[in-house]
Parts: sequence; C-alpha cells; structure tokens
Amino acid sequence: MSQKVLVLYYSKHGATQAMANNIALGVEQVGLEACLRTVPEVSSNIGEHQQAVPSVGDPYVCLQDLVECSALALGSPTRFGNMAAPLKYFLDQTSAQWLSGSLENKPGCVFTSSSSMHGGQESTLLSMMLPLLHHGMLICGLPYSVPQLHTTLTGGSPYGVSHLAQGNNPTKLSEEEKTMCIEQGKRLANMAAKLGN
Repeated sequence: MSQKVLVLYYSKHGATQAMANNIALGVEQVGLEACLRTVPEVSSNIGEHQQAVPSVGDPYVCLQDLVECSALALGSPTRFGNMAAPLKYFLDQTSAQWLSGSLENKPGCVFTSSSSMHGGQESTLLSMMLPLLHHGMLICGLPYSVPQLHTTLTGGSPYGVSHLAQGNNPTKLSEEEKTMCIEQGKRLANMAAKLGN
C-alpha cells in the first residue's frame, strides 16, 4: 500500500485550493500519493442542506482519511488571524482520532492565504498548528534553505507557506509562492517517507 499525504483545505475563492494543488504536486514529485480533500461550508441557516458530494472540486474529507494518511498538509484562508470556521468545525470532530492516536508521530504542515500583507498569516499558521500538536503530530515548516523564502515580496513564512491574494487575479500564485508550495509538499513527503508511517 502506497503512502498517502492528505492535503486538506478550505478555500472560499480558490487561492487556498491553488496552494493545495501545488503542495500536492510537490508530494507527488517525491513519489508519494497526494490525497486532496476539502471541507463543506458551515451555515447559520438550520434548514440549509448541502450536497453530500461537492458538485465541483475535490471530495469532502472523512475521518478515515486521517487514519489512512502518512502525513497531513492543512490549509485555510486567514479569518481575523485564525483559520476559517469550516476547517475548525471539521477538526473539532476529531476527538476519536485524538483518543486513538491516529495522527501521532505523523508529519504535518500548514498553509494559508490572506488579502493583505499584514492580514494575520503567521497567527493563522500558528493557530492551525495547535490541533496538530494536540494530535501528537510532528510539525514540518519551510526552512530558509529554500531560496524563495529570502526573496519573496508576496507570501512566504518559515511556519508554513502563504499567499498574498491581491491585484487583478488574487487567486493566482506568484512564481515564488508556487515554488515554496512545491518545496513544502516535497519536504512533508520526504519526512513521511523517512518516518515510514
């Protein structure tokens, strides 16, 4: 059975999804399988129902995906310096996986997107690490040996990759952001392969 890296994200306008796709590309360049998954919206309308399967895009995550993965990349747009509610809502349902240790000793990384340079990217990345640490995961950041981390004028952080969603096409990643996402995926996959989870 091949090792799977779960790339789990929530994306409202497409930027975080673009990051997830590039992280998955990096995972697959190492030879591991990237499993792209998303989460459904959260609604305050009690009577509102969503489709069990999204009409477009990646499938919704299920709790079994956490059990079966060898590593996890977790992504969300920045919402007031924190992860978006739909991703938090899913993570709040993972008590059984926490009790069983399903994610213990597996590597994990985080990624985010915001529409302003100082829009809380780093606090969002740090907040996303907290549930991973509670699950006993090993945090995999992005080292400064990746040259683009020194030169980027858009997104980028040693805590995890980020994207600055501005300009005429806010969902389009800069070349540096794409490279950093791919490098993050490669680093996560290499850690998973070495750990042999």
